Amino acid sequence: MSETFRPATLGEILDRTAQLYRRNFWLFAGVAALPIATVLAFTAIGGALFAAAAAAFRSANLAGAMANPAAIALFALLALIAAPVYIASAVFSYAGLMQAAASANRGERMTIRGTLKSVRPRFWRYLGFIALQFIVTIMGPGTLAGGAVLALFYGEHITGGNLATAPMFGFLIFFVVFAAIVAIILLALGYSLGLPVCVLEEKPAWQSLQRAWKLSQGTRGRIFVMILLVIALAIAASMLAAIPTLIIVAVITAIGNGAAYSTTALMVAEILRVVGDFALQVLLAPISSIAIVLFYYDQRVRKEGFDIEWMMQQAGLAQPVSTMPPIEDAHISSPIGPPDTPS
Repeated sequence: MSETFRPATLGEILDRTAQLYRRNFWLFAGVAALPIATVLAFTAIGGALFAAAAAAFRSANLAGAMANPAAIALFALLALIAAPVYIASAVFSYAGLMQAAASANRGERMTIRGTLKSVRPRFWRYLGFIALQFIVTIMGPGTLAGGAVLALFYGEHITGGNLATAPMFGFLIFFVVFAAIVAIILLALGYSLGLPVCVLEEKPAWQSLQRAWKLSQGTRGRIFVMILLVIALAIAASMLAAIPTLIIVAVITAIGNGAAYSTTALMVAEILRVVGDFALQVLLAPISSIAIVLFYYDQRVRKEGFDIEWMMQQAGLAQPVSTMPPIEDAHISSPIGPPDTPS
């Protein structure tokens, strides 16, 4: 069933997020798993190379084996390959989650393959936006704060510094770092609707940032509360997931004594930790993405009368305005209309 757009409270947005996630669980989980699966794959490859290096230099200690120029070059090559692959998988995942959330909210059905394939034609635009958002939101305040801290240290060095000025110097460092964190949070909230704008309205990176800043006005506090709730949920889930790991490790340790059992317990704990982290990230990643898309539509309803425009389109009184890029071979099936017609 397609969504009837109207202004929504924070509770209604969270409730709608849970509904969409529950109805399309495998779609969201599959798209969100892409970058995490990439990390796991390269971690496994790195672990295999690590074991191979240790076996190849079994006569020497492990530190000496890893310091071998051939081993260093091999790991450097792996890192050079892994970095762009991970970035690409993250772009496909983040943009795909936005499209999947918008489609689910409009009553359309998409497949994982179709969602990821729909990102490909505009991959570089999405990558450019994510890079620009990172530069403006994090690198800008971080660079300014780093320069200010270095200037303070340089000034302290030039003046010689003494114990009497130490508290003031520490306070200045704390103030600069705190101001940078606040600036990053405010900028992140201001540009939080940028990716939905870039994906659903097909706008270039800079225009998406500009529009997101205006569109997010009036709802940044609600977005901040949503993010805090997701963080709290992640912390609670992580603590619960750690309980079975601790129980299994305790049982293995209690069964036997000696270094062999301790090593086995540590290996089991690490494997369970990796699997648990993978599962938690896959399960929690779609929540904020779905909610951000719903906030995007909510702000359009509040500021631009998108609900009226939508009803006119549904009644055939206005030409449909695309809020999503055309999708080639996306395997969409809509219960009401063709794939490129809002339903």
